[in-house]
Amino acid sequence: MIDDWLAALVATPGLTSISEVDEARRALLDDSLRGLGLVQGFDGPMVDVGSGGGIPGIPLAHALPARRVTLLEANARKCEFLRRWAPPNAEVVQGRAEEQPVDVYGVAVAKALAPPPIAAEWCVPLVRPGGAAILWVGPTADRERVARVAPRLAAELAESPDGFVVLRKTGPTPPGFPRRTGVARKRPLA
Repeated sequence: MIDDWLAALVATPGLTSISEVDEARRALLDDSLRGLGLVQGFDGPMVDVGSGGGIPGIPLAHALPARRVTLLEANARKCEFLRRWAPPNAEVVQGRAEEQPVDVYGVAVAKALAPPPIAAEWCVPLVRPGGAAILWVGPTADRERVARVAPRLAAELAESPDGFVVLRKTGPTPPGFPRRTGVARKRPLA
């Protein structure tokens, strides 16, 4: 199933710039599974925010078959792709993070969603207190900016391995969050 999904992912225009299945396995599948241990550190349902072609949500859902997974994607065409390839424990929801109920999930994950402070603002409100938002980030990610944003979202920057930013949710989502659709990108908190 995963091999077929990877082949469909690289063959479908607009889902990834990667054109070879072997490269997709390394850059998308293996990289998604690097976060498995972090995700397993938090109980409850998981949401993949801005799932796109299912990265990192589909590999994580396959690796955690007992966990309920929501693949959240705003683009209808991408949602159709996700519905075709989502494992039985995954549900596809078409919508934006700012429109979803808050304080629901045990963990929110995102890869290549937006700069980390913006991705944090979209992901952290979805997570219930005690849970976490886990962001796949590049080597130049500005952790200090994320650390400044975190308290405004009732979260704290946790120790995390290279390539990740982990924000632990410390309390209920504060009033005023999530902000209206598009505001986080236009006027980032940091």
